[in-house]
Amino acid sequence: MTPQASSVIIRKAKKEDAPEILACLREAFEEFRKSYTNEAFLDTVLTPETLEERLRKMTIFVAVDSACQIVGTIACGLLSSEEGHLRGMAVLPLLRGGGIAAELLRQAETELRQLRCARVTLDTTKPLLRAMRFYEKHGYQRSGGLTDFFGMPLIEYQRFLH
Repeated sequence: MTPQASSVIIRKAKKEDAPEILACLREAFEEFRKSYTNEAFLDTVLTPETLEERLRKMTIFVAVDSACQIVGTIACGLLSSEEGHLRGMAVLPLLRGGGIAAELLRQAETELRQLRCARVTLDTTKPLLRAMRFYEKHGYQRSGGLTDFFGMPLIEYQRFLH
């Protein structure tokens, strides 16, 4: 039986969670590796050093199952006094569709609301069609922003928090 959102706990990540966060990101994005440039993939799944930097600069949340294993993650932080940004949303492939991603997103948005953010942005890539549909279902819309992500188009989404 696979965990659903009701059977996981969302909490802030700790430094000692790093190996499991890295494993979760790698497993979640492995199926897309061939669609990414090497640099883009490495920036997505992180390294111990880039994860340590993200832990310093952003708040990272993890979804933990009843066996105390990390099954999902998301990072959020401030870009400016009123704009928040999401990065590194991942749920283990076998657990997708059970509401874990929605709970992670809700927790990150709650954190950003507490920081008085009016607007939240995130970036995604064309291979992540399921992720784009997920974000759109949760009120995110394409902002029109398109940048280069290590040789790949990076599509910006935004949502205004009320």
